[in-house]
Amino acid sequence: MKAIRPGTRIDARASGFTLLEMLVVLVIAGLLVSLASLSLTRNPRTDLNEEAQRLALLFESAGDEAQVRARPIAWLPLEGGYRFDMRTDDGWRPLRDDLLGARRWEGGVTGVSITYPGSDQQSDRVVFGTESIDAPVQVTLFSSAGRATITGTGNGRYEVH
Repeated sequence: MKAIRPGTRIDARASGFTLLEMLVVLVIAGLLVSLASLSLTRNPRTDLNEEAQRLALLFESAGDEAQVRARPIAWLPLEGGYRFDMRTDDGWRPLRDDLLGARRWEGGVTGVSITYPGSDQQSDRVVFGTESIDAPVQVTLFSSAGRATITGTGNGRYEVH
């Protein structure tokens, strides 16, 4: 190995990257980052299932709340969202608390169907009574990604299918 004497000039081409090499590396890194961000977008089907799970938990809470207050509570789907109403002496009144207040749809929900198994008629609301046993109900949420069905067996518990 040859020793470099002080004052000797080192060839500039052999020490580092060129501007073109740096630009190529930055372009490749940018492409990789953009591909990674595209693959991290949420699946609309997952969003719909999460909204159905959230609603099933709210149904359980509404059933418990109806028993505690000794007044029926109803869930009513609206255009762009839903709300919970409580039965009073004057009729149905919207609840305005943090848990059961009016909400906007999440998960891309575009429509709702409410059916009571064993009955041919459809309903515009789900009513949670003051007793621990209610009628079985199915609430189906529709979106462009598909549908998710929340099934209540009548014992106060709800499952998403």
